[in-house]
Amino acid sequence: MNGMEMRPYQLAAKEAIHAEWDRGRLRTLLVLPTGTGKTIVFSGIAADRVRRGDRVLILAHRGELLEQAANKLKNFTGLCSAVEKAEQSCLDSWYRVVVGSVQTLQRPKRLEQFPADYFGTIIIDEAHHSITEGYQRILDHFSGAKVLGVTATPDRGDMKNLGEVFDSLAYEYKLTQAIKDGYLCRIVAQTIPLTLDISTVGMSAGDFAVGGLGTALDPYLEQIAAEMAKLCMERKTVVFLPLIKTSQKFRDILNRHGFRAAEVNGQSDDRAQVLSDFEAGKYNVLCNSMLLTEGWDCPSVDCVVVLRPTKVRSLYSQMVGRGTRLSPGKKELLLLDFLWHTERHELCRPADLICENRQTAQKMTENLAESGQPEDLEEAEQKASEDVVAQREEALAKQLEDMKKRKRKLVDPLQYEMSIQAEDLSNYVPSFGWECAPPTDKQQKTLEKLGILPDAIENAGKAQLLLDRLAKRRDEGLTTPKQIRFLEGRGFQHVGTWSFAAAKKMIDRIAVNGWKIPHGIVPRTYTPEPVEDVFDWN
Repeated sequence: MNGMEMRPYQLAAKEAIHAEWDRGRLRTLLVLPTGTGKTIVFSGIAADRVRRGDRVLILAHRGELLEQAANKLKNFTGLCSAVEKAEQSCLDSWYRVVVGSVQTLQRPKRLEQFPADYFGTIIIDEAHHSITEGYQRILDHFSGAKVLGVTATPDRGDMKNLGEVFDSLAYEYKLTQAIKDGYLCRIVAQTIPLTLDISTVGMSAGDFAVGGLGTALDPYLEQIAAEMAKLCMERKTVVFLPLIKTSQKFRDILNRHGFRAAEVNGQSDDRAQVLSDFEAGKYNVLCNSMLLTEGWDCPSVDCVVVLRPTKVRSLYSQMVGRGTRLSPGKKELLLLDFLWHTERHELCRPADLICENRQTAQKMTENLAESGQPEDLEEAEQKASEDVVAQREEALAKQLEDMKKRKRKLVDPLQYEMSIQAEDLSNYVPSFGWECAPPTDKQQKTLEKLGILPDAIENAGKAQLLLDRLAKRRDEGLTTPKQIRFLEGRGFQHVGTWSFAAAKKMIDRIAVNGWKIPHGIVPRTYTPEPVEDVFDWN
């Protein structure tokens, strides 16, 4: 390495990736938020693989990303790279790393020039694109290679699961953790009380059609500029819009409202100069038609306005990520959100940046809209999570009442999750192919034997997570599902946090008392005393 030190999470990510490959999971994912150095990690991986004798292919879908990868690789590891793009070929090069364009390499005549074992390792930058046919053709050709996909978010707008491409998730560093650790700035979101009606906009490739968005936005641009003048006149702002003509029109409107606004697009001859002037402070607003979502960094940006509504979380994260980097004097990123009216379509909103659970995201969006004030994302998420838990508790109480009437002998999974306070179970979403399949007969029979109602478990991933948790709790001497059902059915709270021995002692006392609660015991407020951990789940 060329003297640059990796951060702790980057080292942990690198180790986790090698561990997945060593386990035989040849296609694995790395998820890092924008601005946390994914290129540093995969450059380190590339250097490791070269030392082990591999040729390494770094794939990307845009020229700017290839250039960035080549530069960072050289600066960080000292390794130079060959290029496989257009008329440039790596076949005559002695360099062990190749940066390659997907558009070029996917062509059958180009691929046929390479032996199937030519590359031992393939790294895919912006891996949320890898589900497409071009990437698949390349991966199929080099089928024996170890594959690392790197992305900020693993979502795709067309809803095809990246689990079809990758075998595992090696490592994920969450946005909230990066902010807590001080590697990204905190984000405050503010919902603007301006309803933008895009309910008539059609869909294209799983997202809103940009042409329709531009037309739908036009009537609101003056009002949006007026709201921005109240909130971000003194900030350095990037605005994302759906069309070049809309972006240029909005630039002119902003200038009439007192901003120093500029606009860039893929056809701008002076793009480099405008970007340089924006960084230098000549302009305080930069409008663009989705040009700056990938491959451009300006750490001093402290306000982002998304006027290109999207259903694709990876795209939304890329836009917001233009403002999350640290910069001297920068305290926070202000993210301005609007009241989008879409009728049936779910949009990405600020809550989707940090909420893994859909219920929490919806509640957080509602809370932000009601507040109308800047709210720290982490604090807003915590409040929404508490609100959702309260709603779940209420729903659980009703469900328990229904269960009493039906005299069920098994514990509903929701009751079990709430009782043992397992948010990872409540918020679980399957990622890979096997996880999405229905529970196996063996899983269902084992769950029922252990006291869990299997009917309400929709997939094999959730079933396995429950079985693993049950085994761990047995080893730790904690309550069984049947103990939870019995005691919570009599009003005791969160029996899932008790020890097996404490629950057994209380059940024995109830049995001796003619199956009535002993005198002096108030179930709702009762806290068990420590009991010697002698237990037997069987």
